[in-house]
Amino acid sequence: MNPIDTISSNRRSILQGLAAAAMVPLASPATAAESLPPPPTGSAAAVATDKAYWTAVKGLYAVTPDIVNFENGYWGIMPEPVRREFIRQSDMVNFQNTFYARQRVGADFEAVRAKVAAAVGAAPEEIALTRGATEALQLLIGGYNRLKPGDGVLYADLDYDSMQYAMNALKARRGVDVVKFDIPEPATRQAVLDAYARAIEANPKTRLLLLTHVSHRTGFVMPVTEIARMAKAKGIDTIVDAAHSWGQIDFRVTDLESDFVGFNLHKWIGAPLGVGFLYIRKDRLADIDRAMGDEDYAETDIRSRVHTGTVNFATVLTVPTAVALHLEIGAAAKQARLRYLRDYWVSRARGFKDIEILTPDEAGSYGAITSFRLAGKTSKADNEAIVAKLRDTHRIMTVRRAGVAKGQCIRVTPALFTDEADLDRLVEALAVVTGTKTG
Repeated sequence: MNPIDTISSNRRSILQGLAAAAMVPLASPATAAESLPPPPTGSAAAVATDKAYWTAVKGLYAVTPDIVNFENGYWGIMPEPVRREFIRQSDMVNFQNTFYARQRVGADFEAVRAKVAAAVGAAPEEIALTRGATEALQLLIGGYNRLKPGDGVLYADLDYDSMQYAMNALKARRGVDVVKFDIPEPATRQAVLDAYARAIEANPKTRLLLLTHVSHRTGFVMPVTEIARMAKAKGIDTIVDAAHSWGQIDFRVTDLESDFVGFNLHKWIGAPLGVGFLYIRKDRLADIDRAMGDEDYAETDIRSRVHTGTVNFATVLTVPTAVALHLEIGAAAKQARLRYLRDYWVSRARGFKDIEILTPDEAGSYGAITSFRLAGKTSKADNEAIVAKLRDTHRIMTVRRAGVAKGQCIRVTPALFTDEADLDRLVEALAVVTGTKTG
């Protein structure tokens, strides 16, 4: 057979295979967790240490054996039921193409929005889907329209970089004064409350305050409810960054007592990359401008506050499976397990030579994430060298974090697939890196 005949034959075979595949019906939707036993019961400690249950949860994840990953704050790996559903939905969207997009996607997205709203404790008309928490918070900060020239806006050093940029941009956009202050270190709940009280008192023209529920830099869980009350008493609105908290910490949106909140779904909920949502309490919608003058939705519809164009349909359609698994395991159980994993390594590493743990052991002030630095090692180069040694010598993945007032640090973030053996390996590596142990 000559080369041209070979190419034609191969092309026919490929097309025949595709046609046959098109005739096969799509699999039915994945269930949340086909192999999980009933969730454990009892005290938080009993739930967190139920070995059989958490081994089953770990079995839902396919994770590379090449490295022990403690950089799970970037985004959350999809559990296998979620990954399979994402593939199924990708196949469906690709197969039906614009016919699906023009005929069904609106109703399907509304069903997703309703499920997310129910899970977070909001009304569907109070949330709008976004491509992540950064987009959600940029829209809330940039769209907040109750500022006038001469007003003040306030944020802290532990707030996320992109949100700091958005707050800084309000100076040119709204003519306001922008003030940044530092969270005390070492942080404690009372010290943080006092720091916010001082900052509010020192800046009486403040009308908008950015709050971060769980800091991506240190993992400190801010007492946002108390701070929001403090701010409200002074006529100050708050916008809360909950990118890292929902799915890591057990709460509902109304617990935060803030009228404007941005969320991620691809971190601790485990949805595919590129999805989040914003929350606006229903009676505060008018205080956030429509996104770029959106006219696709009525001004009274929260969806007019987001205008992103075409999104990855399969990503959004997979969210209910991720939320279902989150609910099946349970927010309280996830919180207990993640705090246990954090305590497991911190309780031993805290006594190592020259190590400074930035995240306090105080109840309610931490989740999974904890950051550390070595005494005197505050520069980018210092911390990148430590990250490289952990990665290249000990096969442990961590990440350097900048932006902390007293110097850069290293963030450690376990996940639900982390077990005690992984943490033992981390502790051994930290003992060597700190010089507590030779190796």
